Amino acid sequence: MKGLAAETKSKGWWHAYGDAVPSWFELYVGLESAASHLRQYEETLIPGLLQTHDYALGLARLDRPSASEEERERAVEVRLQRQGLLNRRLPKPPRLEAVLSESVLRRVVGNPGVMIGQLNRLLEAAELANVSVRVLPFAVGPHSGAVAGSFVILDFAPTKGGRAAPEPSVAYSESLTGALYLDKPDELAAYRTAWKSLDALALDEAQSTEMIKRIIAEVRHD
Repeated sequence: MKGLAAETKSKGWWHAYGDAVPSWFELYVGLESAASHLRQYEETLIPGLLQTHDYALGLARLDRPSASEEERERAVEVRLQRQGLLNRRLPKPPRLEAVLSESVLRRVVGNPGVMIGQLNRLLEAAELANVSVRVLPFAVGPHSGAVAGSFVILDFAPTKGGRAAPEPSVAYSESLTGALYLDKPDELAAYRTAWKSLDALALDEAQSTEMIKRIIAEVRHD
């Protein structure tokens, strides 16, 4: 995994941010930059690649209660810097498929104004050709994501102009103080099965857009 992370052309930019990037997260930033396909399920929060500045800052104030505002801003800068991979020209930007629990959309971070801006950002991102944003509504009942928790499956394209086989996929699962990088066949199979179930239950892109718009209207009127 470390060799793969080093191959990305954007390697090392996050080192300039020092402690704003936890040591256990550095590897993920490199893998994310090198991935050709990201499948992400979020149970509680908007994915980092789709967060606005104000939403990310609201989370930083919770996540880093003892940090200074300047330190929190640096953590937010890292998140916003990561988002550039969705719009980059070279190498080709990855395909991002995001499935979000309805609870993610209804959990207000910061204040209603911040949340409206964040939900509008989701609508903007969903218009990108390489981004899919879909919602898993409460109405589906219990599902595998509730057991698996939030996760990302990262797939990689063949290297060296297609002459070399792609690097093995990785499933990433984060906790409060660290993360798991899972690449054993049985581990990946479990997360792929969970993703397949979530993919089948989630609203399609048009239905998801309509739900996000309805929630924006609800937040405005509250």
